[in-house]
Amino acid sequence: MTLTGQKPIPKSNKYMFIKTYGCQMNVYDSDRMLELLQPLGYKKTDNPAQADLIILNTCHIREKATEKVFHDIGRVKKKFRNRKKPILIISGCVAQAEGDILIQKEKYIDAVIGPQSYQNINEIIKNIENRNIRTESTEFDVVQKFDSLNKIKKLSNKISSYLTIQEGCDKFCKFCVVPYTRGAEFSRPTKELIEEAKDLAKNGAKEITLLGQNVNAYSHDQQKLSTLISRLSEIKDIKRIRYSTSHPKDFTKDLIEAHKSTNKKLMPLIHLPAQSGSNNILQEMNRKHTVQDYLEIIDKLKAVNPKVKFSSDFIIGYPGETENDFNDTLNLLNKIEFINCFSFIFSPRPGTPAAKLTEIDYNVSKKRLTIFQKTAEKIKLKYKKSLFNKTTLVLFENKTKIKNEFFGRDEYWNPVIVKTKQNLKGKLREVKITGGNQNTLYGEIDEKLKERDFAA
Repeated sequence: MTLTGQKPIPKSNKYMFIKTYGCQMNVYDSDRMLELLQPLGYKKTDNPAQADLIILNTCHIREKATEKVFHDIGRVKKKFRNRKKPILIISGCVAQAEGDILIQKEKYIDAVIGPQSYQNINEIIKNIENRNIRTESTEFDVVQKFDSLNKIKKLSNKISSYLTIQEGCDKFCKFCVVPYTRGAEFSRPTKELIEEAKDLAKNGAKEITLLGQNVNAYSHDQQKLSTLISRLSEIKDIKRIRYSTSHPKDFTKDLIEAHKSTNKKLMPLIHLPAQSGSNNILQEMNRKHTVQDYLEIIDKLKAVNPKVKFSSDFIIGYPGETENDFNDTLNLLNKIEFINCFSFIFSPRPGTPAAKLTEIDYNVSKKRLTIFQKTAEKIKLKYKKSLFNKTTLVLFENKTKIKNEFFGRDEYWNPVIVKTKQNLKGKLREVKITGGNQNTLYGEIDEKLKERDFAA
């Protein structure tokens, strides 16, 4: 039961601090927990030393995730030495995967809450406050979760907002822990997603990123991701739509067609994890697609919209990877010229089939990763330089810490900074790029031009 309808506790000096690890879905979950906690009278703080409640919303994708959690717990203990202990909650995927270990090993933890159980956070906190009951809540009840969240007032006022539409994954890639921490694929009803998107728009959102562990597997009452995108495009105040993360196996014809240049709101950047450029390794990973399948998707997307560009994920040094396999991956990187890549050395996740495999020499993996990342950075820099002295459309999100500077992103998620005395928050403006590097572009706007409805 969630304490949704209760009046706030009449105490104005209770503060909560949330640290979010990992993916965009964790960012969404953290925002929703903040909303859930409002009836209990907690205010958000960015200073953990001020907090009465600390939540570590964890990620289990990378190596030593649990160790990082214990390290941060140690920091909390140090901050509150000789002071009243805050309520400490571990949430997210580490809590789901290793919650029993965490709560047994570390008595400082008051509760562990899995990503499908955080709708119960208010009840859990009340039990801690009133009766000092330590709790492990890791049930898989995704229907109850979203039913509860739908009743909570949306507080997010971000120009660029996240909207989780799908959770879990049924692909069972051998290296991935998601099926074990997030469960089977579940798609939220289209109607409730439309309503949540409208609420976000009312709160100032101009851009929505649709999230899912396998977002293009979205399916509810014969409504697919392409249909949902079309429906969301009808919301007037939403100017941009993105989605992440995709699986090549579920990149269907209708989704490809949705990227036609006639849809001005769907952004032309597609994040499509490849993981490897070797068919041998893809088979060993149980990825259920070949390099040829992947390239065919790329070609079809470029055919419907020449403006599309791609980012991707890669695992380097997967067990059994040979020098030829690695070179195949490098070839794919150079062939596609991804404008952004996220690459990591293979790290075995407890409970996954790949955890039982014999790892290749770490120094070999490290050397390959260095080569891969240097190549990826060269491609990225070449792309960024190609934008110099050209005009791009930027949605501005907020001010920077520097006076008269505004931060925004272009269609391809590139960060752009301009100097201006205008208030550009929430505005779409044409920007001439004057310079930049791999990470940030700098530009200028024509101060005489007013905003147009570019996404109409």
